[in-house]
Amino acid sequence: NNIPLIAKILLDEGMIDKVGIGLIANAALIAYGLSKFFMATVSDRSNARLFLPIGLALSAVANMVVAWVPAASATVASFAIVMFINGWVQGMGWPPCGRVLVHWFSTNERGWKTAIWNTAHNVGGIAVGIAAAAGLGFTGGQWQSAFWFPAIIALVVAVFAFFTIRDTPASVGLPPIEEHRNDPAKVEVADGEEEHLSYWQIIVKHVLLNRVMVLLALTNVFVYVLRYGVLSWTPVFLSEHHGASVTAGIAGFSLFELAGIFGTLAAGWVSDRVFRGNRTMTGITFMVGVAIFLVLYWLAPVGIPYWLLMVYLFFIGAFIYGPVMLIGLQALDMSARHVAGTSAGFTGLFGYVIGATLASTGVGWVVQHFGWGVAFGALTACVVAAIVLLTLVMPEEKRLIAVHDAKAKQMQNSIDAEREPQRV
Repeated sequence: NNIPLIAKILLDEGMIDKVGIGLIANAALIAYGLSKFFMATVSDRSNARLFLPIGLALSAVANMVVAWVPAASATVASFAIVMFINGWVQGMGWPPCGRVLVHWFSTNERGWKTAIWNTAHNVGGIAVGIAAAAGLGFTGGQWQSAFWFPAIIALVVAVFAFFTIRDTPASVGLPPIEEHRNDPAKVEVADGEEEHLSYWQIIVKHVLLNRVMVLLALTNVFVYVLRYGVLSWTPVFLSEHHGASVTAGIAGFSLFELAGIFGTLAAGWVSDRVFRGNRTMTGITFMVGVAIFLVLYWLAPVGIPYWLLMVYLFFIGAFIYGPVMLIGLQALDMSARHVAGTSAGFTGLFGYVIGATLASTGVGWVVQHFGWGVAFGALTACVVAAIVLLTLVMPEEKRLIAVHDAKAKQMQNSIDAEREPQRV
């Protein structure tokens, strides 16, 4: 979403007012959240090698339409419609990635591998700023370049993705990853068990009426309120409450995103190596970290050294991006492979459509009417709510881990039994 990057130019040129900026930005965000779920139902039955590049290429086309078709940006309504379409086709990106992760990486290694992939959110967020700035610099500040220059890069990446992605091991003649690594999936469905069900009935069974998926989706609401509630309002809070400059506020914003890379990688490693695949325990641990540094950031007295505020922001960002990644990973881990993308998309639907919207509009409303103290109190309550909901997920994840370990032991025993005659 490159609208915030050029918002000041649009405002200075008198094209759109602040309300219009908010409507256009939210159109892309809401569309992305909706698409992440609904397009996942298509992605789970499609070839990831085609699905992801097509979505990325269509997003590039939407950006070019904004840049080169004057009617697209002539009114708030037309601009919002194009950005809604843009957000929708961007939502075609996560589900095929989830599909590839589930099919190519087994349970015991998926935390670390998913963490590496998930840093793309942060790296991409930083890269789009650089690309937009490069475009603006090259064209002398023409806002359209913040759309067409990243679009060209996206088209190149779409071609690269088509030539490098492979859908499943079976598509290239390899055995399932669980069989190759002797590492069974946590959730499996027997062949033929659901032949009598339509695909929508399968989604209802495994996702919509799955208690764990609903709990994870609700948890994601609070996690996204925290993520965007702190991130989006950091420049304003530092300026109004601590008297920081606009540049300092933007630096805090960037540091929060940068910290997310370290937090995401740490969460993936810890969940695999320390908690042995228990994503819930990892998530709770990271949420406790969020609570500690959020309260320190909130209660920091005016006049405190600016670098210390940056330290607090860094650790909030590092700790919050752990659960951001882990909830999607849990949805992949705790669902059957044929609906894995849809399950993760379901949690994303709640996170973006409800959580991010509450963060952008709800936090602003609370600050406007009750002040920063009440706003941070509400954000702290979100931490508590997320921890409580994750605690409710814990028993089921422990059960699935026990089932996984028993299957893994059984597979290893079978392999040892086959090798025994050869030794004799």
